[in-house]
Amino acid sequence: MIEGSFEANIQWFLIILGIPTNLFFKRSLSAQGGSALGGVSTRDYSKHMGRIKYFVKKHPDLFNYLPAEEVHLHDRWMNSFFLRFFPASVTPNRVTAFRVLATPIVFLLILYGYYKLGALCFVLVAFTDAIDGSMARIRNQITKFGMLFDPLADKLLIGSMVLLLVFKYFNFWLGFVILGLEIIFILSALVAKYKFKTVKMANLWGKLKMILQVLAVCLTLFALVWEIPYLLTVAAWVFGLAIGFAVLSLFSQGI
Repeated sequence: MIEGSFEANIQWFLIILGIPTNLFFKRSLSAQGGSALGGVSTRDYSKHMGRIKYFVKKHPDLFNYLPAEEVHLHDRWMNSFFLRFFPASVTPNRVTAFRVLATPIVFLLILYGYYKLGALCFVLVAFTDAIDGSMARIRNQITKFGMLFDPLADKLLIGSMVLLLVFKYFNFWLGFVILGLEIIFILSALVAKYKFKTVKMANLWGKLKMILQVLAVCLTLFALVWEIPYLLTVAAWVFGLAIGFAVLSLFSQGI
């Protein structure tokens, strides 16, 4: 069951990134509507792609490319070492979609105790948050959809780790506050979008919050892999610091 889901998600990742699945699998999209791997079928693929195309057609304003107001130093560094290896067919929104689809795999690995592999996958998936943002600014491919979708993808990844790790290894109220603040972020973004017709980009405090949350999750996983209890204490403090930046981020947005 888990293997089938893993292989199916891998095929979906390749499709999202615009890479032919037959480069990696002997059979990917079967004409009979099934897959030899129990993964993606042509029927499912056509159905989901149809929904995506309909959504894009109905909301064109969300997918119009906007120029970057500023390209940061770390964006140029990312472009020099990573982004230049991504073909033009790989857009920031596709990278974000990859993060969303990869989250269940990270979740399952951690859930079933594969902490070493889970930690590696978590770091790689979390790193895509830096990739899509820098790619959007370097290539002038910023979209309103990306402004909404990117932070939501972050919250799904971090929220799943909070459910698995924070509630198990830390104080209940720490997990409650983290999840509560993330829900407030989501609600505030929805109110801004549908009531005030505005989409706000993540501010500096929000980005620092995400970095600290990723660091705290990594420290927690490292503590479990190498059996170093002290790292759990450090992780708890880092989570607390992330909460502080989350509050600053909310107030800076006028909440």
